[in-house]
Amino acid sequence: MRIRFYIDPETELPHIFNHTVTEEEVMEVRRMSNNYPPGWDEERVRRVLAHYEQQSEEEAVAEDEAAFKQEGQTFIEIPNELLPKILELIARKETGMAGEQ
Repeated sequence: MRIRFYIDPETELPHIFNHTVTEEEVMEVRRMSNNYPPGWDEERVRRVLAHYEQQSEEEAVAEDEAAFKQEGQTFIEIPNELLPKILELIARKETGMAGEQ
């Protein structure tokens, strides 16, 4: 299966980032084959893929704009090369290891 990511022309990042999903997570789901994360199954993966494969550019833009308007979320722009370090820090915080280096 060839995995394609829609690149948002404004952010130059994959559209999936607006849904708190990373490219690595998508690839991991693909590698896991039938071993899906909790709450996911093959049908759910197919529905998500179908949604984005059938989405027009206008629909994608509207979805992005709606995401930015949601309360309870903050969007920041960071250089791509800093993303792995930031994700590492978040993971440490979530596991209670924030003070460790």
